Amino acid sequence: MNMKKIGFLSFGHWKPIPGSLTRTAADAHLQMIELAVAAEEIGVDGAYMRVHHFARQFASPFPLLSAMAARTSKIELGTGVIDMRYENPLYMAEEAATADLISGGRLQLGVSRGSPETALRGSESFGFVPQDGTTDADLARAHTELFRAAITDAGVAMSNPQMTGVSQPLGILPQSPGLADRIWWGSGTRATAVSTAEQGMNLMSSTLLSEDTGVPFGDLQAEQIALYRAAWKDAGWEREPRVSVSRSILPITTDQDRAYFGDMSRDREDQVGYLDNGIARFGKSYVGEPDAIVKELLDDAAVRDADTVLVTIPNQLGVDYNAHLLETIVKHILPELG
Repeated sequence: MNMKKIGFLSFGHWKPIPGSLTRTAADAHLQMIELAVAAEEIGVDGAYMRVHHFARQFASPFPLLSAMAARTSKIELGTGVIDMRYENPLYMAEEAATADLISGGRLQLGVSRGSPETALRGSESFGFVPQDGTTDADLARAHTELFRAAITDAGVAMSNPQMTGVSQPLGILPQSPGLADRIWWGSGTRATAVSTAEQGMNLMSSTLLSEDTGVPFGDLQAEQIALYRAAWKDAGWEREPRVSVSRSILPITTDQDRAYFGDMSRDREDQVGYLDNGIARFGKSYVGEPDAIVKELLDDAAVRDADTVLVTIPNQLGVDYNAHLLETIVKHILPELG
């Protein structure tokens, strides 16, 4: 077992429905800060958020990451993922560096092309339209390339000689040393995992894969990870890359756990469906007594191969319940995984 870190991943849902403890946007955001504090005390390694637009979910990560950074001191703070189609790369570089400085260098930023969304061509409403002959995926990659250049102090604008006395390239400020090594690409296919390695980014294997070969989800992810690591080695990068996978892990140790998750038999198998006009495979949920979950996770090839596992949490059940869930995982499941 090669698992070194465990984090939680919140989609930040809020809705005024029965049973929800995040009935408003304020509830979801403030509770995310409190859960990061609680998770750090429990010994969780990372607090991550998913970013969506035009939905009752987290949308603007950097104010929230900065608030979490100000309340914590050790836990990694990340995204999984930011949809780069919507981002102004240079403004994002300023925001990311600022949040990273506040955190003391704890940001782990997952970025990607994003997933199917509520809005039709939503990024175009933000002013970002793919050039003729290109796709929205090309737009996301172009934004990512410029963002990554900006956080490594590349010149992205020329100085005004009337103000500076010289004409020279200017970089974005502030800069946060080391941030460039903590950018992850959210990959949904084996091919994009290879290109991620070639570009020198960490790999954040998606919560779903937009391809299906008939093998279990964990085996397909493990193949993706193996291809990524081989491509990384071939590219000659000096640092050791990081790889994360996400899993729904719901241990049952109390009557409350059983009431919430005792009848989830349908979710205990991989799901295959259609996404973006193609077949996609979704991972199963790990539900049950801790010792049973340990056995299942030990059989999950991708969990064995990844160095970071992100546990997707039911954020609408509130801070106390999710802290209980994470504490159970840290105390009763993680040690058995080695």
